[in-house]
Amino acid sequence: MPLTADRAKPAVPFGGIYRLIDFALSNIVNSGYLRVVVLTQYKSHSLDRHISTTWRMSTLLGNYVTPVPAQQRVGKNWFLGSADAIYQSLNLLDDERPDIVVIVGADNIYRMDFSQMVDQHVESGFPLTVAGIRQPISLADQFGVIEADADNPRKIGRFLEKPKDAVGLADSPDEVLASMGNYVIDADALVEAVTQDAKDESSAHDMGGSIVPRFVDDGSAGLYDFTFNDVPGSTDRDRSYWRDVGTVDAYFDANQDLISVYPVFNLYNDAWPLYTGYTGLPPAKFVYAHRERLGHAMDSLVSPGVIVSGGEIVDSVVSPGTRINSWSSVRDSVLFDGVDIGRNAVVSRAILDKNVHVEAGARVGVDEDQDRARGFTVTPGGITVVPKGWTVTR
Repeated sequence: MPLTADRAKPAVPFGGIYRLIDFALSNIVNSGYLRVVVLTQYKSHSLDRHISTTWRMSTLLGNYVTPVPAQQRVGKNWFLGSADAIYQSLNLLDDERPDIVVIVGADNIYRMDFSQMVDQHVESGFPLTVAGIRQPISLADQFGVIEADADNPRKIGRFLEKPKDAVGLADSPDEVLASMGNYVIDADALVEAVTQDAKDESSAHDMGGSIVPRFVDDGSAGLYDFTFNDVPGSTDRDRSYWRDVGTVDAYFDANQDLISVYPVFNLYNDAWPLYTGYTGLPPAKFVYAHRERLGHAMDSLVSPGVIVSGGEIVDSVVSPGTRINSWSSVRDSVLFDGVDIGRNAVVSRAILDKNVHVEAGARVGVDEDQDRARGFTVTPGGITVVPKGWTVTR
């Protein structure tokens, strides 16, 4: 919140022209898997619309990406968790009859070739494989932590939910393997697992918290180390990049990762493209070359359709349709679609949602107390968030 006040989290804009879900879907289709369903529930209109207008594939070849809303197929409850969402959607597996199912979260930032994980899954013979990402051991209490079996590094020995006493990896004592929320599972094993889970009234009905531990206890859960996933076009700097944007501060930091000279996450990898739906927009335009009224941007991402009319953008990500007017300054910020920054306005360390208007001479992110008094969210990291459609006055 407040970026999810009107939209599901996977529909939150990111990196100027993308939505969070574009990263997961791009990974899936680049991996060669072209029959994809997106299970949705809360505030899904923006997400459904984005999928419907952007992710259209060849019906001639039977390929699709389609949103599937909660439908109460097996009772009066909506989805109670990720495992229950799959259980209530088992008709989709009946229709397609796959041998293997790839299950991923829709709101993380990373590149991954899932076909390599599927290959290991098939080779291992385990019915379930869980992807793990290396994280500092100091952050172990924020994740589900995977400990490899002592005799088989590709088998999960223990799965610990947010442990306080995690043990470091054998080849890197200062790191642990955190679950990425990405799974490869045999279809028949998935059907049996979620069906049994649905009968357990004490269960949280969650893939990570409920289903994975059952396979671990049975000694039948495989482990895939994301470190060894080799995505075409990746570099040593961004190969193992993964961000869980679970807070506004984490979301802001992930946007900042995009704009350095040698970005921590590189959007410009043509060998593993990121797909999205922006077409038909004019190029970004920068006008006025006068020394005191210079329209310019530095160390920033500026999307198509942006007009910088005598203002400045520094260390920021600016989405389509935004206008930066004369003598205004936008620094260390993320601006969503259709934002209008008036003359002599200042925006600093802020996130402005769609269609926000900052009046001439107004300031955002300069005085935290003033921002709170105006009803804006100020995060623990000092980022001011202005909700969709607001007008910021002087």
